[in-house]
Amino acid sequence: MTATPFDLRSIGMGLSFAAALDEVATALDAGTAVVISAPPGTGKTTLIPPLLATRAPGRVIVTQPRRVAARAAARRLAQLDGSPLGTRVGFTVRGEHAMSRDTRVEFVTAGVLLRRMLDDPGLDGVDAVVIDEVHERALETDLLIGLLGEVRELRDDLTLVTMSATLEAERIAAVIGDDHAPATIVEHTVPAYPLTERWAPSPVPRLDERGVTRGFLDHVARTAAEAARDLARDDPWADVLVFAPGAREVAEIARRLRDDERGFDVRELHGQIPAAAQDAVIRGRDASPAPRIIVTTSLAESSLTVPGVRVVVDSGLSRFPQRDAARGMSGLVTAGAARSSAVQRAGRATRQGPGTVIRCLDERTYAAAPARPAPEIATADLADAALLLACWGAPGGAGLRLIDPLPADALAEAQRVLHDLGATDADGRATDEGRALARIPVDPRLARALIDGGRLVGSRLASEVVALLGGDLRVPEADVAAAIITLRNGRGPESRRWSREADRLRRLIPPPPSSAPSSAPAPRTPSAETGGDQAGLVIALAFPARVARRVERTADGATFLLASGTRAGVRPPLAEVEWLAVADVARASGRVAGASGAVIRAAAAITETQAAQAADHLVTDRVEAEFANGRVVARRERRIGAIVRSSVPMRPSVEEGRDAVRRALRTHGLDVFAWSETADQLRRRLALLHHAIGSGWPDVSDAALTAALDDWLGPEIDALATGTPTARIDLGPALRRLLPWPAAAEFDALAPERLEVPSGSRIRIEYPPHDDPAARPVVAVKLQECFGWAETPRLAGGRVPVLFHLLSPAGRPLAVTGDLASFWSGPYAQVRAEMRGRYPKHPWPEDPWQAAPTRHTKNRAARD
Repeated sequence: MTATPFDLRSIGMGLSFAAALDEVATALDAGTAVVISAPPGTGKTTLIPPLLATRAPGRVIVTQPRRVAARAAARRLAQLDGSPLGTRVGFTVRGEHAMSRDTRVEFVTAGVLLRRMLDDPGLDGVDAVVIDEVHERALETDLLIGLLGEVRELRDDLTLVTMSATLEAERIAAVIGDDHAPATIVEHTVPAYPLTERWAPSPVPRLDERGVTRGFLDHVARTAAEAARDLARDDPWADVLVFAPGAREVAEIARRLRDDERGFDVRELHGQIPAAAQDAVIRGRDASPAPRIIVTTSLAESSLTVPGVRVVVDSGLSRFPQRDAARGMSGLVTAGAARSSAVQRAGRATRQGPGTVIRCLDERTYAAAPARPAPEIATADLADAALLLACWGAPGGAGLRLIDPLPADALAEAQRVLHDLGATDADGRATDEGRALARIPVDPRLARALIDGGRLVGSRLASEVVALLGGDLRVPEADVAAAIITLRNGRGPESRRWSREADRLRRLIPPPPSSAPSSAPAPRTPSAETGGDQAGLVIALAFPARVARRVERTADGATFLLASGTRAGVRPPLAEVEWLAVADVARASGRVAGASGAVIRAAAAITETQAAQAADHLVTDRVEAEFANGRVVARRERRIGAIVRSSVPMRPSVEEGRDAVRRALRTHGLDVFAWSETADQLRRRLALLHHAIGSGWPDVSDAALTAALDDWLGPEIDALATGTPTARIDLGPALRRLLPWPAAAEFDALAPERLEVPSGSRIRIEYPPHDDPAARPVVAVKLQECFGWAETPRLAGGRVPVLFHLLSPAGRPLAVTGDLASFWSGPYAQVRAEMRGRYPKHPWPEDPWQAAPTRHTKNRAARD
């Protein structure tokens, strides 16, 4: 029997987007890729899925970036269709679904569809996919566009529609279209109601080293309370919508508002509250006359429509994932929201009439905010994305048409993480273990901790720790073990959310292999007696590079060195322990951050043995020899990454010593040696011949000598390796090993140490530095010793003229010349006129050509 089609006229009653359905249908007639741009609340999410369902017999899948939005959209469409939720219209989100075999329209999160495609890459039975809220540029949405592009190359009947309130339509259309033409763009606009903008900057800082300040939360709550009071006088049935960066801040602001004596009806709206509570907020006000204040996260920017809102109070803050490239870490960061997000938030006040936005910041701060948030693909940790792509068969996104490419550095780091987890092989392809991790909808590292931790500490504790780490839950004093005890004993909504998530994760833990021992020791749980080290073990299994050892203790905290090499600070009580497993570390300021500017935000105590167990691939036990203070010293070091567990002095082997010397020379260059004057002169002479003659004569630059250490310095390296200090090493014989044969026989003739001048003296030649090929060799000699010398001597087989520094009898320079004949014929007369009165005992002949060269006074020369 043919299913009853959706009644688009009835569903679209009162929705402005109903007027655009004919244009969308025309676009679908022309091709299977369409981009739709329409403001929030116009009805595109409600009308496009049933429109597609009327055009094809298969299922229509609609993705939303958040679970609450997927559930709300499904409930709304089912209500308008007049069918029970889970029949014609259903949803599937993490941990919950309402579906049947006859469901025509299914709302899902992007992550659910990504993992479903790993098992069903062809999307059998699906005729259309709608990707909503593309403008948010969530990482999973970007990946989904790439994977669906590859599916559509094999299935030309699969329709793809992307939708958003504000998006780069032409760019998206080019990506999701085919090679011949971009997707068709359908734009729908509606007149906007007027918006009044007010500024309410906080008298205290919004953020400090630990996140959002309590004083700023007080300010937001006061601002919202005053706004609700004023609004109630003008429109008792209108609501105030407050935007906070995350669930923790939502709860804090809501608590302050509930304590207000004016008796507000305060509701929380975010992804971690129960579905029934979410639905109650989205349905609108009940008969209660109390002013209603909804405190929400960014999910209400565009994913959800909250009816009745006339005033928006915007904290101006946003929380988003960000990778710290310098430390190789990732986590959630709280910072100022982009202006495009602020515009989206403000627009919630003018959905049904004129509205007001109150921004809890000043105009200058707002103007300095970025225009748009960075795409998540550019800032987030990519481990989960890289694993999904590897399981898909496109490691690193190779061959996929993505809106933006995966950043090379972040991708390489993610692939290293996956390889260390055993999730991928050397070629980046997913292993069986990796496919098992991909099916657990958490970060691969947390999935590994869930599986291995379940075996080592028990499934209950493993799932509890992972539920805490994977959720937006506050960890008081950064102590994960204490937080778990508090959550176990708590009865509030946060404890209930955490407990439900832990139960869900626990069910995902695969059973142990049948060959596993049947009598494993009973796992311990966090307690004051155990110090929470079992919770720490689970964290360490997820983040082995973050096991940490205390390296400095102060009055108000401690600094820990992580296995990755990062230093981070923490306050008591965790400052008291020696070893930690760190789950979250972030940039911060203040003394608690230590010199590195990082602060530990979530961790648990761990034993040294557990740290080595979790980070076994980082454990080393080797002799570390180094060249220090002119000689080789060695220590045997046991390490976990950058952490030194023990270090004892010992005598290195010859090979270890050689390696240490070579490392020192490559790092610090040849300056580790004290060059003797003889060795330095020899190097300068060789350099002159290399620059002047070239072929056959060695390059003695630092780079060349360092690159060829074993060719000329082998015996000296061996001597150093066995304990000889550099002070006893003569580099002269080492350099002579570089002399080419048979040309070496001409070396002293081509680059002599000394030059004989007409007086008979043998004057030392000062050769130029080895790294200055343009300089000339210099002979500094008394002027009288060169009388009658006409031809300037040349070195290197006549290629390099000598530069003469002609000196007074007192050894002071009188002239510099490279042309002796010209000097005697010209400048000498002026030198003679100036010097013969000053040095009357020395010869200053009027005709230097006929004078006898001498190094003595006139009387001594006459006696000789």
